[in-house]
Amino acid sequence: MTLSAITPAEIAAPLAALLPARRGARWTVSLAPYNIRNNVPTSRLTNGRHALIVAEEAGRIEVFADRPGLFPVTPDVVVDATDPAPALTLAARVLRSVLPELDADEIRETGRTKGWDQVLSDRAAELLEVGFPLIDHGAHAVPAEGVNGPGLMWRADSGGTWGLWVYGLNRNLVLTYDGPVRGLYGFLPVVVTPYTGHAEDHAGSAFTRNLTDRLPQLRPVDDGEVQFGARREPFGWIALPAADEPTDYADDDRRVVAEISGLGVDLLLSTVAYLV
Repeated sequence: MTLSAITPAEIAAPLAALLPARRGARWTVSLAPYNIRNNVPTSRLTNGRHALIVAEEAGRIEVFADRPGLFPVTPDVVVDATDPAPALTLAARVLRSVLPELDADEIRETGRTKGWDQVLSDRAAELLEVGFPLIDHGAHAVPAEGVNGPGLMWRADSGGTWGLWVYGLNRNLVLTYDGPVRGLYGFLPVVVTPYTGHAEDHAGSAFTRNLTDRLPQLRPVDDGEVQFGARREPFGWIALPAADEPTDYADDDRRVVAEISGLGVDLLLSTVAYLV
């Protein structure tokens, strides 16, 4: 079978296997109750909380968020069927953008029908969803209270300190980090999206070049800070902890501070191993 012959049924099961369980509910695959495209085999994935529709047409694989009461028209994610690892590509994009948006829809609906006190309770439950896997991976995650809301804090093997925060009624979770820059090297490639700027945009200090050479998705803001992110994707920044820090040298042990916003629970569950 050639890559161009991959069908949604063959993509749906591997995609479902790459998406983490939520509160014990794993993703399952079935035939979709309707076809989005005429004469195109279509599958439906669901974990009982959210649902996705997968279809292939004219050599491309499409994923649609299945929102209650709405017929999917425009795909949320599209991957060429010749992609060498289509399920991995789809999973990465679904985790970074589609599922966080579905969670945000659920937050808004809960606020409308049950009130914001229930929303706050649900947001605290999200922290626990991530906190227990962190503990299972050996982290000593402890409750904390931030300026903008509750959170968890833990120390990683790198020596850095992570924080996971609910910022009020912000639709997604926020990660903070303070420690050696090498502690970010495992997590960042999973969450940042490709940067399509020009090579000269990566010019900067020794500090910023060390980061942009390692992760071209990062772009310098000034000699002591880089940023990343795109529409519908996680976004954030990495910086030296003080404005007067020297920027003319770089190594993996340099202390940095960082913030990564727009993170959904599903993405965090799939990347816990990089956070401990």
